[in-house]
Amino acid sequence: MPLEQYARERAAIRARMIGYRAARRLQLGEHCTWSFEDRETVRYQVQEMLRAERIFEPDAIAEELAAYNPLIPDGQNLKATLLLEYVDPVERAQHLVELRGIEHHCWLRVSGHDAVTAVADEDLERSNETKTSAVHFLRFEFSGGMIASLTAGASLAAGIDLPACMITVDPVPATLRTALLADLA
Repeated sequence: MPLEQYARERAAIRARMIGYRAARRLQLGEHCTWSFEDRETVRYQVQEMLRAERIFEPDAIAEELAAYNPLIPDGQNLKATLLLEYVDPVERAQHLVELRGIEHHCWLRVSGHDAVTAVADEDLERSNETKTSAVHFLRFEFSGGMIASLTAGASLAAGIDLPACMITVDPVPATLRTALLADLA
């Protein structure tokens, strides 16, 4: 959307997206959130980036799209942004050390199937020998059988199995399950 048009419509778009994104968010414990992405969330993020950086040239817009388009699920997978949130900077620094590698311990499980572990940070490594990042990008690949089970009504569970952070949400909320099922259609 051209920047001028977006500026005129931004308040309404933003109000709609707040609710839309809330239905696609999963809280895992007190400090970890997964925000599941789709075409709408990515479109909104790109539009906000173009606005914030005053990008209007076609080549620069194409670069932003190339950076964000990999976050859109392709019908066989779900994609999420993992956020580790701590208000206190000292507490955050301590936990980012303890949670190193968390991105490789995130999973989704369709009832009746084995858990699917996330493929994390395909663009660049966000953990190192001393700490992890507060943001990671996750991709969960589903088999046709898993998608068929979900479509037929199977429940979906999510969790983290890092020894320093053992969390299970079983089942995920119905509104999130419905949104994610649409991503697999």
